[in-house]
Amino acid sequence: MFYEVIPIRVFHENGSTLTYSSSLSLKPGHIVEIPLGRAKTYAIVVCKVSKVNFATKDITRLLYDTPLPQHIVKAIFWLSEYYLTPLPLVAKLFLPQGIGKNRRKTAVKSTSTPDIKTDPTPIPLNPAQKAALKELQGISTPTKLLFGITGSGKTNIYLKLAKDAFSAGKSTILLVPEIALTSQLVQIFEKTFKRHIILIHSRQTEAERHLIWESILNSAEPQIVIGPRSALLSPVRKLGLIIIDEAHESTYFQENAPKYSALRLGSFIASAEKISCIYGTATPLATDYYIAKAKHALVTLSEKAKKTAIAPTIKVINFRNSENFTRNRYFSNSLLDAIARNLEHHEQSLIFHNRRGSAPLTICESCGWQALCPNCYLPLTLHSDSFNLICHTCGYTIKVPTSCPDCGNASILHKGFGTKLLETELKKLFRGARIIRFDADNSKEDSLDANFDAVKTGEFDIIIGTQTIAKGLDLPKLATVGVVQADSGLSLPDFSSEEKTFHLLTQVIGRVGRGHLDTAEVFIQTYQPDHPVIRAGIKNDYQKFLEYTLSRRKIGHFPPYYNIARLTITYKTEAVTIKHIKSYYKILSRHQNILVSKPTPAFHEHTSNGYTWQIVLRSTARSSLLNVISSLPPNPNLHFTIDPPSLL
Repeated sequence: MFYEVIPIRVFHENGSTLTYSSSLSLKPGHIVEIPLGRAKTYAIVVCKVSKVNFATKDITRLLYDTPLPQHIVKAIFWLSEYYLTPLPLVAKLFLPQGIGKNRRKTAVKSTSTPDIKTDPTPIPLNPAQKAALKELQGISTPTKLLFGITGSGKTNIYLKLAKDAFSAGKSTILLVPEIALTSQLVQIFEKTFKRHIILIHSRQTEAERHLIWESILNSAEPQIVIGPRSALLSPVRKLGLIIIDEAHESTYFQENAPKYSALRLGSFIASAEKISCIYGTATPLATDYYIAKAKHALVTLSEKAKKTAIAPTIKVINFRNSENFTRNRYFSNSLLDAIARNLEHHEQSLIFHNRRGSAPLTICESCGWQALCPNCYLPLTLHSDSFNLICHTCGYTIKVPTSCPDCGNASILHKGFGTKLLETELKKLFRGARIIRFDADNSKEDSLDANFDAVKTGEFDIIIGTQTIAKGLDLPKLATVGVVQADSGLSLPDFSSEEKTFHLLTQVIGRVGRGHLDTAEVFIQTYQPDHPVIRAGIKNDYQKFLEYTLSRRKIGHFPPYYNIARLTITYKTEAVTIKHIKSYYKILSRHQNILVSKPTPAFHEHTSNGYTWQIVLRSTARSSLLNVISSLPPNPNLHFTIDPPSLL
């Protein structure tokens, strides 16, 4: 008998299926060991084929009696085609590391509590949640967007859908951005589904992940698999539901090869299996909202579930008014007063700064004018060597103005500071306070994950951090949130920067007023208090934000109106990089059905790998981008990302 298989090692340029012989009776999805060249590797059986007229090698052995579910085999082919990725790279994604190793068989961690079938506790739903659930169940499209404001009780709807699937003998995959920041949701699911919960997270060793993967593959019972993006790759049998919580999060896109979006993969699997994939979020991505509304697959949940929740008092502080900052240049007088009050009352303050990967903001100190590209409406990046402002998307370049184009004032600022500086300043101002900082520089021991319980119980008075602390935290003793520079993210030269700023602003405001304390204050410090995104974020006005964002994206030829791809090329010297990127630009410019940007330096132009330049492609037809990229001469230094969530 002959079988077509997908090896998990790329064996030639394109990488596709191979044919092997075996006396075993194999099914699609079976995992086998095969000889490939002078070595051995593993492969996934695709199908049985008729007799071939060429010599074949024998399959060495069968690893597991149970084959992978058919939705995984389908997903491998779909991902390969959709993202122009060799089949072996995609197939490897679905198998655990060290799959051929003999592991000591230990039980997968589970509780000894009773089976869910003996648990009579109903899922409590208020009238708004019941109405939303009915709407979701009435939508025939597999992918559905549940747009529920913070605190509206999306979790209860997830529970009800998962319990219905479980009762029908079906499993659920629940994706979360980070286990540590969604511990409350996980605890609720564990309480309801008892021993049927399987968690996947970053703290697990290779051996633990392998054993968990095996337990999922071999389980005949319905399961609830909870984890980050990779949980979607689990070999869940009889899959009945996919839920993607906080669906706006960028962590659902895999940045390293093979690059893919878990949202799009979840949608494909749901369509292939004729089940539901729920995108749940309080701040939907503009593209997802646009598509869901067009397909009549949008359900809105706009009521708070907790009646004790209160609206926080929000104070906007203009960074350009020096009278607001007489005691410290980074913290306004009113924010410092609030922190002092909290220390006196043994309550917490959270200081948020969106500094991760940001660029200095080029603005007018007098009127708030910001340097934007006239073509893309994106922030221009300062290149201090030439003192030019450059658009990293289309290549537009101008000299830094000596005076403001709007008001004529000569005070043009290039502002930027980080969380370490803020920590130093706060330690000087509040010497007895217990202060902790969370950002990209934290070690594993200093991370929020490792210190979550201490933060929640109030062992720290002041918490400082970047994106990590803006989402998912429910701190009973938190009274005040201070956003140090709300517009810092707007300086990033990217089409998604305004969207991310809106998301972070609404999320960080949502950390207070959750019903634990009688008071809740938010201080928004900004150079641009009248910016539409800042105004919409403060008011949590998603519709205003959406209207503004979609209008700008339409003009700038960005999603959802255009499909985009980012091509980058890297060499050790800048001259060689520019030479090669120009040759590709010449080739790409011949195509009439796509928009091709001029070659520009990448946002992170110089790294240890060398110099990176990029070209951005846009087209109303995604297939046009795929065809153009497929036709390019191969080059190991050329990389591409299709449908990137960011161009940085």
